[in-house]
Amino acid sequence: MPEPTIVLLPNNPVPSGAHVIDLSNQNLDVGTIISQLLPYILVAAGLGLLIMLIVGGIGLMTSAGDPDKMKTGYGRITHALIGFVIIFASYLIVQLVGLMLGVSILSW
Repeated sequence: MPEPTIVLLPNNPVPSGAHVIDLSNQNLDVGTIISQLLPYILVAAGLGLLIMLIVGGIGLMTSAGDPDKMKTGYGRITHALIGFVIIFASYLIVQLVGLMLGVSILSW
């Protein structure tokens, strides 16, 4: 079982072996915070995609040929895939712009 992730705030003790996101530095900017939270945001997006694909698939299987229910199921699947593509395309665009400008925008 993986160790829990802890957001470290000032004067907060850290258990040994825990993965730490250090937000105790008072000179943090928004970009640093987003860079540290981005892997978790991408995992949440992937889990959201999986859940919406399952819900859409169940909707299709239980539609029993009803066109409205089938349309709803296809719509959920389509919207989940579009949202997932938008999230990862935005990440790739930011990485590409950072590479072209020679700046580390999102550093993990």
